[in-house]
Amino acid sequence: MPSFRRLAFLLAFTCAAMTAAFAQSSSSSTPDPSQTGDQASPAQQSNGESQGQLTVQARIRQRRLQRRATAIHDAYDHRWEIYEGMGYLRFTPGPSLQRLTWYSWDTGLTRYSSERLGYTLDARGYFGHAFVGLNPSSQDNLTRPEISMYDVLVGPVYRFYLQPKYSISGRLLAGPAFGNFEGDTNGEKNLCYSEQGNTVCSLYPDGLSYGASASIIGEYNLTPSVAFKLAPEYFFTGFGSTVQESRGFTAGIVYRFGKQ
Repeated sequence: MPSFRRLAFLLAFTCAAMTAAFAQSSSSSTPDPSQTGDQASPAQQSNGESQGQLTVQARIRQRRLQRRATAIHDAYDHRWEIYEGMGYLRFTPGPSLQRLTWYSWDTGLTRYSSERLGYTLDARGYFGHAFVGLNPSSQDNLTRPEISMYDVLVGPVYRFYLQPKYSISGRLLAGPAFGNFEGDTNGEKNLCYSEQGNTVCSLYPDGLSYGASASIIGEYNLTPSVAFKLAPEYFFTGFGSTVQESRGFTAGIVYRFGKQ
């Protein structure tokens, strides 16, 4: 009987010890949810912050692009454009004369069918003095008669680079050009004289010819409706059955009106 009690007590103690050991082993092998959450939190937080920053940057970039597009639309979505200004041209007024400096007034009207493409009507008048030297047949010893030219030109213009504050365009114009070379020669016309049996004329004769212009236009916007324009150009004419290739520029103020 005492031995049976000791055996029962030993079995109960052994079972309790095994149960405690098994519970301790299970708790040590199973990860602590709180510890696992603390270890994963920095990575998740970093990913969340990166996605948030990308989203903010994307919104800022999108708003910037929208503001730029709106500014371009406000500046160039006008149907009409008028301009007035001045011009400068280096021109050869006679078959054997040196180039003179011509100054001009310049005005025009452009009708745009889109923000980029338009058609221009341009009018200008050039004035200057031609240095003809001493003419053997001249009775008044004319050396610097005043001459002039008037042009009416039409053609397309295309804006190939647009920014909110400025634009760059290309333009081609052509039309009639009238040269007034004899008005200041006191009836001696284009100052012709005979040299070794040949007739030599200092100036081209008065008359109607063609004029053609190829230019690159830069416009700086002072406001969406007002801009400053500078247009370097090559200018071609055909007086005296020859071709005059001249270089110069026009500059002036542009005013835009009438939405598309």
